Amino acid sequence: MSHVVLLGDSIFDNARYVPGGPAVVDQLRARLPAGWRATLLAVDGSVTTDVARQLARLPADATHLVVSTGGNDALGSGGLVRDAGVSAADGFAALADIWAEFRRDYRAMLAAVLAAGTPAVVCTVYDAIPGLAPAEAAGLAVFNDVIVREAAAAGLPVLDLRRVCDRAADYADVSPIEPSRVGGAKIAAAVARVVAAHDFARGETVVYGPA
Repeated sequence: MSHVVLLGDSIFDNARYVPGGPAVVDQLRARLPAGWRATLLAVDGSVTTDVARQLARLPADATHLVVSTGGNDALGSGGLVRDAGVSAADGFAALADIWAEFRRDYRAMLAAVLAAGTPAVVCTVYDAIPGLAPAEAAGLAVFNDVIVREAAAAGLPVLDLRRVCDRAADYADVSPIEPSRVGGAKIAAAVARVVAAHDFARGETVVYGPA
């Protein structure tokens, strides 16, 4: 029996943002092949450094890990792109510092994931959020650059949520940065596709989009 474990933040732990459900993990369970299981360890509000604590609760029979993290790290750096008083040179220098800090944290997180010895998938941070300013979307590119680069270095597949949640309907009315039922269904379908179809034994980085 295969057992998919979801790690990270509210992209997976979105129950409070879809009153009455279903949450992403519920939709995933409905889409996995017969006999497969899914467990939610992701916690709303988590940042990349929190994933290690989630891994401490990893079920012994886990067969696939799916990690979605980085969005809250980006939120913590959001003040930079809204500061009109920052010069371009200073802004790029600050972005370089943010990139380096996130790369350090993301590398450490991936090291912990790889140490579990279980096939893993990582997700990018989506950027079609209603009301997201162009400068903020550009800032997210810094975080997604790290995610894709580090996944490639580790030979892990990438689920590109930028291509999965690309419409306003994919985002919750309660909070526009969270997946709605519609977006959650698309995420669940994409996760189910990757874990069932990817050849993890090859150690190749394939970037997946919508199912």
